Amino acid sequence: MGSGLVFCPTCGNLLLVENHDGQNIYACQTCPYIYYIDREISKSVPLKRKEVEPVLGGEEEWKNAPRTEARCPDCSYHTAYFKEVQIRSADEPATLFFRCANCGCNWREG
Repeated sequence: MGSGLVFCPTCGNLLLVENHDGQNIYACQTCPYIYYIDREISKSVPLKRKEVEPVLGGEEEWKNAPRTEARCPDCSYHTAYFKEVQIRSADEPATLFFRCANCGCNWREG
């Protein structure tokens, strides 16, 4: 038996790995076929990192955002881009997200 999906030679259904009296077996869920596993079976699956999109948009989206007078908490610059986003329920006030026009620091109010 190889690693990967293993099928029942009797009925063709997928065999599942089960523990039977301390012994690992391939067991068919449809017919009484079982196969005792006599060696270790392992398979490593490399994980691909999911590409994450910026929640508030990328650099292009911030370039078109309106500006306001707001003091940056990092560099104390006086101008920032801002976006108003409704992140809570509709009866709650919207949250303002800011990005410093000088250093790119992000912060929020509300």
